[in-house]
Amino acid sequence: MASAAEGDMEAELTRGLRWDFQDLSLNKLATSLGASEQALRLIISIFLGYPLALFYRRYLFYKDSYLIHLFHTFTGLSITYYNFGTQLYHSLLCILLQFLILRLMGRTVTAVLTTFCVQMGYLLAGYYSTATGTYDIKWTMPHCVLTLKLIGLAIDYYDGGKDQNSLSSEQQIYAIRGVPSLLEVAGFSYFYGAFLVGPQFSMNHYMKLVRGELTDVPGKIPNSTIPALRRLALGLVYLVGYTLLSPHITEDFFLSDDYHNGSFWFRCMYMLLWGKFVLYKYVTCWLVTEGVCILTGLGFNGFDEYGTAKWDACANMKVWLFETNPRFTGTIASFNINTNAWVARYFFKRLKFLGNKLLSQGLSLLFLALWHGLHSGYLVCFQMEFLIVIVERQAASLIRDSPVLSRLASITILQPLYYLVQQTIHWLFMGYSMTAFCLFTWDKWMKVYKSIYFLGHVFFLSLLFILPYVRKVMVPRKEKLKKME
Repeated sequence: MASAAEGDMEAELTRGLRWDFQDLSLNKLATSLGASEQALRLIISIFLGYPLALFYRRYLFYKDSYLIHLFHTFTGLSITYYNFGTQLYHSLLCILLQFLILRLMGRTVTAVLTTFCVQMGYLLAGYYSTATGTYDIKWTMPHCVLTLKLIGLAIDYYDGGKDQNSLSSEQQIYAIRGVPSLLEVAGFSYFYGAFLVGPQFSMNHYMKLVRGELTDVPGKIPNSTIPALRRLALGLVYLVGYTLLSPHITEDFFLSDDYHNGSFWFRCMYMLLWGKFVLYKYVTCWLVTEGVCILTGLGFNGFDEYGTAKWDACANMKVWLFETNPRFTGTIASFNINTNAWVARYFFKRLKFLGNKLLSQGLSLLFLALWHGLHSGYLVCFQMEFLIVIVERQAASLIRDSPVLSRLASITILQPLYYLVQQTIHWLFMGYSMTAFCLFTWDKWMKVYKSIYFLGHVFFLSLLFILPYVRKVMVPRKEKLKKME
């Protein structure tokens, strides 16, 4: 009897412990936070960069390069396995293929074109095979970051075989003169501070880290702890804000009856607020990972004119500019900086042979849309960016060249009003563009666009055709002639 009772108590205790363990599981924790388990794994992995960076600073800074490459490769693979399991083979395969392309094809145009086709083809095939109607965190998320890294690696390796005088000053900085080993390529690719969500950096910059050159005190560990903690703290502010507001401001609401039954102005205001808020999840990730890069030294960017160390080499966000600038071009300049710089360096500027800057810009945005995925929403989003930037430049040029508009724009007392109007237009149509980006499929974003009568397209297409006629009226002929001269 006693033994049976003890057995029942033991079984009950085991069930209780099992239940407590389940309560503490990632899935339960994620649900309580209003997030998915994969999203929680991603956040944990990003924050893991800090203890790994501290370990690197304490035990590996100035150690043999092969140890550093092994450390970066092993930690990156471990984080990949934690998030995506055996699907880590996708990144391993592409890294191995890239190494073979570099070795077998050498510094040739063929190697660059093969790299572009193989890496982009693999990424697009991954998008096609894993596509759903919603945003899921899967192996293609870090793989898109890896794709740019490997394409950039091939182009820099190709440039390294050219006469230095034939390269631009920028290309000379990134050109790879040596021959990267497989271990170097793996360490560069799997660096734990950037593998999952970026930022982008070059092989040459990574090798400076390995050689211990990225420090403000030569021969010593960099004094980067405080700058890293500042970015971490700022990232935590955005994380808390996003966590608190995300249950209340969602893209799902766009598809609800409550949204469509609201007034036109309500639908526009919700789009404006959501358009600002939705970007905070990206801001959070990039600020936290930037802190990791700064802590390791990878964020070191030389000194300013006052001799103060700069730690913005891996900055993906200019937070003050992002929060205060009322122009779309300001948001572009402050958001996802390193990816935009990558596209400018390896794609836009390489299309100079076309002889048409506008065409090069359009093709660059098309590349960015495809790089993000195969959903129609990406194409619509970047098409809107292209249109908005053209119109914004037209409007700025008109105000600058028109004496009447210049005088009106310079009235001090009206500056707050101008700023409010600009910010309203800015974030309303940023939200308009991001709606297609986040809803993915045409049936979803089309439903939302219909509900506000395609306001963004109507507004900017109208301005695109009207502004040239306004310019003829508002800009005196002598100003036009001076501009032509």
